[in-house]
Amino acid sequence: MSKPSPGVHRRVVAYKRRARELKMIAKGLASTDHPILAHIIPIRRCNLSCTYCNEYDDFSKPVPVDVMKARIDDLARLATSIVTFSGGEPLLHPELDDLIAYVRKHPILAGLITNGYLLTADRIKRLNRAGLDHLQISIDNVMPDDVSKKSLKVLDKKLQLLAEHADFHVNINSVVGGGIHNPHDALVVGRRAVQLGFTSTIGIIHDGEGQLQPLSEVEREVFLQMKGLEKHHYSRFNWFQNNIANGKPNEWRCRAGARYLYICEDGLVHYCSQQRGYPGTPLDQYSVADIRREFLTEKSCAPHCTVSCVHQVSYMDHWRAPQTIRTPQTPVDARQLVQIE
Repeated sequence: MSKPSPGVHRRVVAYKRRARELKMIAKGLASTDHPILAHIIPIRRCNLSCTYCNEYDDFSKPVPVDVMKARIDDLARLATSIVTFSGGEPLLHPELDDLIAYVRKHPILAGLITNGYLLTADRIKRLNRAGLDHLQISIDNVMPDDVSKKSLKVLDKKLQLLAEHADFHVNINSVVGGGIHNPHDALVVGRRAVQLGFTSTIGIIHDGEGQLQPLSEVEREVFLQMKGLEKHHYSRFNWFQNNIANGKPNEWRCRAGARYLYICEDGLVHYCSQQRGYPGTPLDQYSVADIRREFLTEKSCAPHCTVSCVHQVSYMDHWRAPQTIRTPQTPVDARQLVQIE
């Protein structure tokens, strides 16, 4: 029996993935006692050093595989719907394929956020075999500069390899703000992504505290044009970025610590990458009681937050459960905790 053509195979994979996504949405609407999305850090080290990023170092070792698998088991215990590997640069972890495959042994969608530099045809095929569902690359400019080396010039061949070989969904995120020199680069990146058959999104780079920095008139114009390129599926039905682009705070119920978890390399649960330090509970001790508490906890940083992944998962619950608990303490950056200790 002959193998199906690559196009047919990809359509079958996409159909199965979408069925699992719809099941995830139904599960999320039925109950609020589980995380929808967890970002987990397998390695803090990165092969780049973008000036706006505070989420990497140049020396950390990979988290041991057995430790990572125990953390994935804990996320499965909490009935997490999506586990996304982030960093640092997660492709620097030598056993990442094994970890992705381990996620897929559970009823969990597997995601990956990467700078794309380490992608090759063979590496993409290995990610296919591991069962990766979603991959995102943020591209900051057309030509590398002193702010970021994540440029279309460097990464275009990687994008072509993804278009040729990837069975998983690929999203290319272009950015404005945060010192990016040429806002119109975002349009070039977005159009190239759509040309290659990927989805394209636009992000607003936050400052070092993950907070709002209003866009200039030119940046807002680019932002609005980019929004026209986005495909309207469930993760993009929100108004958050429109307000951010116009320098306005958002009134919303941040469900970080409940619907969204950020698991650092030390295995602690934090609100997000920009508010590390609270609750700071070891993942193996995290429970439904913690989820219920944080679901109802109002976060003081929420009005000016630009962390879009938290916006998106919180949007599912915007209509229910007013938050009646105030944050017991102001969240602090993990680096401050290190200095204190």
